[in-house]
Amino acid sequence: MASRNSIKGWGALSLAAGAVLALNAAQPPAAGAAAPRTAPALVSVDACPAAGAPGLCAVPRRTVFLDTRRPPLTLDGRTPLGPLALSLRTPGRLADVTVTDHKGRRIAGELSADGTRWTSAAPLPADARLTARLVVERTDPGAPHRQNARLDLRTGAAPEGERLTAELGPTRDGGPGPQLYGVGQPLTAELSHPVPAADTEARRTVERALDVRSTPRVDGAWHWVGPSTLHYRPRAYWPAHATVRVHSALDGVRITDGLYGGPSAPLTLTTGDHVEAVTDVAAHTLTVYRDGREIRTIPVTTGKAGYRTRGGVKVVLGKEATVRMRGDSIGIARGNKDFYDLKVRWATRVTWSGEYLHAAPWSLDSQGSENVSHGCTGMSTEDAAWFYDTVREGDLVRVVNGYGEEMSPFDNGFGDWNLSWSEWRRGSALGSAPAGAAGPDTGALRPAL
Repeated sequence: MASRNSIKGWGALSLAAGAVLALNAAQPPAAGAAAPRTAPALVSVDACPAAGAPGLCAVPRRTVFLDTRRPPLTLDGRTPLGPLALSLRTPGRLADVTVTDHKGRRIAGELSADGTRWTSAAPLPADARLTARLVVERTDPGAPHRQNARLDLRTGAAPEGERLTAELGPTRDGGPGPQLYGVGQPLTAELSHPVPAADTEARRTVERALDVRSTPRVDGAWHWVGPSTLHYRPRAYWPAHATVRVHSALDGVRITDGLYGGPSAPLTLTTGDHVEAVTDVAAHTLTVYRDGREIRTIPVTTGKAGYRTRGGVKVVLGKEATVRMRGDSIGIARGNKDFYDLKVRWATRVTWSGEYLHAAPWSLDSQGSENVSHGCTGMSTEDAAWFYDTVREGDLVRVVNGYGEEMSPFDNGFGDWNLSWSEWRRGSALGSAPAGAAGPDTGALRPAL
């Protein structure tokens, strides 16, 4: 048989064809008559990619009877292979195909329009145990109308070498069970090896393997912040009281020549009420909403000229009952009239560079009437303590009607929500635009305060 085109894929694949579980003939044989013998359905097992890719597939396609148990068939190539394809070779159609791994997790795939070929959405991992269950509807004369079959598959071990893993976040020290976050909390994945923007196929492989599922279900996407960092967010905020599970299927997956995925710990988190604080800079107020209902309006002061508070949507990064704030942490030298060195109570952080919402008893006369701070949002000690107790990591702080620059998306906290959905999708290798549009891997800024 002629060789077929090949692209990057997965390693050697061996499979054992299982016996048919059930055959349901359209008409049972008459009493006393011998059951008619019909040719079993044939399915081809293929590990080569679609035509048009560079290179040649080193492994011939194998065709197996669906009602005969055979010793393992080996598709052993000199180069890694592509996605799994199961093609019906007898008249009829594949009414259903389900492929699962040894833990019962479903492998994504797509059935062709004519129902004769099923192809996995991505190359399968090395060293995997898989089960394919097929429902075949036969149309050839004398054949049973419906045939159920099972194929047990094995993939070869990945070669020795480096492994790409993903550290999934957010994470923090806490008790057993899922951690609770606000509805604005993005997910993060820190990769152990960089994947450059130019290698679009490798980025697609990584994204497909980082599976996010939420209850209730939402429409979301990964965004490449840099070669080693991805963020995930829904189109809108997470629903209140949702459960979000993140699982990495990178283990054994071929990323590039010589680099395969390794094991990564899964992540589960839950969201609380939809809590959003809106700072109106022009009105000098902070209004807090819970599930759309206003629960408190607080007089505040924000950044004065030269130190304007950033506008846009921010996410609570953490809380500190007492924090020391110094002017030199934001570039104000000692001896400058604007220099400060203060111990501040009930501080809720929204940027790594030191923007907080906190108690500012020294500016009570200005709260509600003018902006006199160095960029933070100041309020009375009582109001700051209430706000500190009310919000959690992942809750939203939105600054409107201000004069400062907009919050940047990635380099100073979680400004992810300041990108439109179309802009966000352009940072995905699976989206409609080239990956890597997000820019360099700048990381988080964490100055000492």
